[in-house]
Amino acid sequence: MSGALTVTDMHTGGEPLRIVNGGYPDLPKGTILEKRAFVRDHLDHLRKVLMFEPRGHADMYGALLVEPDLPGADLAVLFMHNEGYSTMCGHAIVALGRYAVDQGLVPPGEQVTIVNIECPCGLVRAEVTMHDGKAAEVSFESVPSFLFARDKAMTLGHWGKISFDIAYGGAFYALADARQFGLKFGRDPVAGFVDAADALTREIQKTIQLSHPDADDLAFLYGTILTDGRDAWSDQPTRNICVFADRQVDRSPTGSGVTARLAAMRARGQIAIGQARIFESIIGSRFSGAVASLTTCGPHAAITARVSGRAFYFGKAEFIVEDDDALAGGFLVR
Repeated sequence: MSGALTVTDMHTGGEPLRIVNGGYPDLPKGTILEKRAFVRDHLDHLRKVLMFEPRGHADMYGALLVEPDLPGADLAVLFMHNEGYSTMCGHAIVALGRYAVDQGLVPPGEQVTIVNIECPCGLVRAEVTMHDGKAAEVSFESVPSFLFARDKAMTLGHWGKISFDIAYGGAFYALADARQFGLKFGRDPVAGFVDAADALTREIQKTIQLSHPDADDLAFLYGTILTDGRDAWSDQPTRNICVFADRQVDRSPTGSGVTARLAAMRARGQIAIGQARIFESIIGSRFSGAVASLTTCGPHAAITARVSGRAFYFGKAEFIVEDDDALAGGFLVR
């Protein structure tokens, strides 16, 4: 690494987003998935420098802005985490919507500013609400999302028979009621949720083949979302925890996870178009979500979802690597 890496740190609902401002080499031209593959294969040491200790931690999340390839995109982004590179990240879209306005990447509107963000899963439209000329709440409309597998079941360790769905919201998630594992939100420690969700993810990855009509690179299980089981419409918030990548815990309600849950709810007839739900995270932060439209994705009946939240800045940094520092490349304790 020849120069410093500069970053801006934000959070959405408590979930961090480390936005890379400078220090990465230029990437070859190509599609967003080709750029993702290049960064994964040739520049992964920089992900570890930024995400791992001593500069990051096991639950750090990052965004690398790259040259857009799709017509109409204002910016393009590669998402990174403790295990690699995801295809979609809703909390990052919320933060990047505000960031794009604040940094002048798009001209601000009077009441709403539209920011078109190219993600590995496709083009995502973010709407940034303006208050007194400043960016505030951000909403995005998802890529087509769908219920991939319904009412699946498997015997899982000491928990016994576990039922689950698999849904796509820009990334694939298993969706399961936490009560099957004997877990209750607000009572049980996070570690129990992490163990249960990770065990389900690993077993599904070994036994169920996923597919996506647009690209093979999208067809992998990103993680498991454990819910409070309150899927049918209610005026009460529904709570969930998302455990993804290598046992990484999302502090926010998870934007792509909310999208996947909405797709499953719609497929089950549990929510109407435009009907808003409040989704609450493990720390109590909230996103609003609704089915925006009905569509298709290959052979799947699909929706687009509208998810809303707020993001905040909390720091800027410049990171360096000293040649004789044996730990400079990053490490994780867990």
